[in-house]
Amino acid sequence: MRIAVASDHAGFQYKREILRYLEKLGHKAVDFGTDSTTSVDYPVFVHPAAQAVADGACDRGIVLGGSGNGEAMAANRHLGVRCALCWTPETARLAREHNDANMISLGERLIELEEALEIVHVWLETPFEGGRHVRRVALIDEVD
Repeated sequence: MRIAVASDHAGFQYKREILRYLEKLGHKAVDFGTDSTTSVDYPVFVHPAAQAVADGACDRGIVLGGSGNGEAMAANRHLGVRCALCWTPETARLAREHNDANMISLGERLIELEEALEIVHVWLETPFEGGRHVRRVALIDEVD
C-alpha cells in the first residue's frame, strides 16, 4: 500500500518513527515533509499529502501535529478524503469500520509513541464494515 505521510514540526519525531514502521511492514511510505522540528505551517505539508490520497496517487494517508486537530481539518478539505483524528486504537478501528477513513491524524503531544504505532497498525489492518455504513459514507462525500 502507498501511504502519504506528512507532519508539522510538532509531529516530526513521530512521523520519522511511523515512516520506519510502515516500511518495516512492507508499505511504500511517501514523505511529504516537514524535515525537522523547525516551526512550520502544517497546511503546506498536509495539503499535498491529502491531495495525493484524493487523486489516488496514494492509497491512504497519515498526518501528524501537536494535537492533530488542524491537520485533520486541512486534510478533510480535499474531495474524497475522510481523515479521522485518532487517539486510541479503538478510535482508529471505528474510523475504518464505520467511516472508511482513508486518512488519520495523530497528535504527538497527546499520545505516547507506542500508542501511535498501535493506532497506525489497527487502522491499516481494519477493513471497512460496509453495510449500513456505505450509505452514511456516501452522504459524507455527497457534501463535497
